[in-house]
Amino acid sequence: MRSVAFLTAGALAVPVLAGCGSDEEVSRPLAGQDIASAARDVVADGGTLHWAVDAVPETLNTFQADADAGTTEVAQAVLPSMFRLDQNGRPVRNPDFLESARVIETEPRQVVLYKLDQQAVWSDGREIGAADFAAQWRALSGKDSAYWTARNAGYDRIEKIERGANDLEVRVTFSRPYADWKSLFSPLYPKDVMGTPDAFNDGARRKLNVSAGPFRIQKVDTQAKEVVLTRNPRWWGHPAKLSEIVLQAVPREQRAAALAAGTVDLADVDPAEAERITVAARANSGGTPFQGAGRTSAKKLRTWALAHGFDSDKIPTGEKKLARTISKYLREQEVLRAFEVRKSLEPAYTQLAMNGSAGPLADERVRRAVARALDRKQLAKVVLTPLGLPAVPVGSHLALSGQADYADNSGALGGQDTAEAQALLADAGWVPGGPVKQEKKAGKAAGPQATKDGESQDGDGTYIVGEDDKAPRETADEPKTATRDHTGHDAESGTRLARDGKQPTDKHPPQGGAPGAYAPKGTAAPAGAAAGPLAKDGKALTLRFVLPSGPGSQSLRSVADRISQMLDKVGIVTEITKVPDESYFKDHIAAGQYDLALYSWPSTPFPATDARPIYAKPAAAADGSLNVEQNYTRVGTDQVDQLFDQASATLDEDEARSLIRKADARIWVAAGSIPLYQRPQLIGARKDLVNAGAFGFQTPVYEDMGFLKKGAKLSPGPSGS
Repeated sequence: MRSVAFLTAGALAVPVLAGCGSDEEVSRPLAGQDIASAARDVVADGGTLHWAVDAVPETLNTFQADADAGTTEVAQAVLPSMFRLDQNGRPVRNPDFLESARVIETEPRQVVLYKLDQQAVWSDGREIGAADFAAQWRALSGKDSAYWTARNAGYDRIEKIERGANDLEVRVTFSRPYADWKSLFSPLYPKDVMGTPDAFNDGARRKLNVSAGPFRIQKVDTQAKEVVLTRNPRWWGHPAKLSEIVLQAVPREQRAAALAAGTVDLADVDPAEAERITVAARANSGGTPFQGAGRTSAKKLRTWALAHGFDSDKIPTGEKKLARTISKYLREQEVLRAFEVRKSLEPAYTQLAMNGSAGPLADERVRRAVARALDRKQLAKVVLTPLGLPAVPVGSHLALSGQADYADNSGALGGQDTAEAQALLADAGWVPGGPVKQEKKAGKAAGPQATKDGESQDGDGTYIVGEDDKAPRETADEPKTATRDHTGHDAESGTRLARDGKQPTDKHPPQGGAPGAYAPKGTAAPAGAAAGPLAKDGKALTLRFVLPSGPGSQSLRSVADRISQMLDKVGIVTEITKVPDESYFKDHIAAGQYDLALYSWPSTPFPATDARPIYAKPAAAADGSLNVEQNYTRVGTDQVDQLFDQASATLDEDEARSLIRKADARIWVAAGSIPLYQRPQLIGARKDLVNAGAFGFQTPVYEDMGFLKKGAKLSPGPSGS
């Protein structure tokens, strides 16, 4: 889920990291969850929750390449999970399935003993046990190519799984030490799904006949674009308050209207729609254009519509049509007064990615110059301040504030410094005022349908990528990653997680910066020379900035504009190229057809496992292509790889944390990608819906969701108490 690189030896010293011990001050989440937390005794029994999602899942198997945010949401509600995430994004034992889980041996092999809850059973009545653990291990071990798995991390280190002292105990023996063992078996599928390649590959794509959670799948209806979950009668934990949860696919731009129509109770919304809900909640919010005597002119109606956020291109012409449109809007606003916006920060961050495989950015000095030109705090403010969320730049590639591995290591590279950025560029041979050769244009650089700067976009639109490397998912405020767990399934966001089952390859070998600029390195333009672009070997320093062109990307677009302005100040020209959403990730990011790009990575409590493919040093494949795994910046180093390997192999949590932070510091130095800000999470929710909304890091507790009893009031205290 990210990218890597390291500077040449001695180019930039990496400071020694202090305070990595257990006595170190623990970071806190920048924003708490906002779910209208309520005790179970004030939640009504029954009711249906209509929950807007991006799409009906293509598969219900989270371990397949085309799994998405919807896949994860279903799995969290209907399948066992040995560990889930708390409000700080840290793994905690799930008491509904586990009495305990701990490492009981380290020599000669690491052994983990799971003690299962004695009531834990599958929906067909069979006890959950070692046979299910073993079937999942064999399917995901990577030893049988007949299983079409998207990832094998951790499972490939297991040597054997066997029954313990009784049927409730499962012994897992590892062939090599594995620090992230808590990431395994979450979710856990029944042996019926994992037992054979056919069942794994096809059997669980549209149905799960056997499950074990507070809910079970009643149906997956692709025509109605919905997944219906109903109470599981064999659930042994707290009974689900809701009778039914309907996950309904609703386009992001239609969600405010769906809330107003009563077809949806809960929806991830864009900033514009969030503002509409907030305005509706205010009494007498601005009146209407129809107040007063006499007719209202079309001009007055149009002025009112523009002032209330109507898209100028979609305002109908003609007084009658416009009046009907506004009247419908006002009726919807009246209904929306029953809703509110719940907001937090997603467990994901937006980054500026730099393609280091070729061109100017193959030179680490140019990448560092780009990074030093950025005012990251200002960029965070562009997106988060208007939403009332803390505008704090992300200081780590590998964790977010609140998680155990988080530390702000950005100092390894340094903050915004125009003079330093210009010095780095001069050292790399890029000098101002140099001659620039005129070259014939070779057509559109970004492929078919690419458009230039100027189209407006709504929301944030940042693409978030899951570790399974699927197709990009884009969301209003950043791809929506619905709530996501350590597997990397989203919760992305709008259009949400980007993944691609196959490992991308790069046919273009890395190229370093060409030596010998038109003038010696560091030579400034002659006194009195006309100001011009930075140049080297007769070429101006111009970077292609690729962005998606679809709706839901206004914030993203604003960030790109600010970045372009910042780079212009140090002499770097950017050419913004907008491409269709469907081709943005696959044809540009994964294919390496970009210089600069904005997309998001989900955070994970298991960076040694989940982040390694993002920062792994690209390696040559047998056919001569470059296997980049998920390292779309194509910048890597052996040293960072070694730190990840060491972190994943130590069972000392303090040592592992120290190694992760050292790896992050070196990733900062390499400047392949620059974390900018944590993505906002905006949820439109019915006011009487409790224990649901902006979950932040935490895994949702589906059995506690529901509607307040009539006359009940919210009281302080954790959900489910």
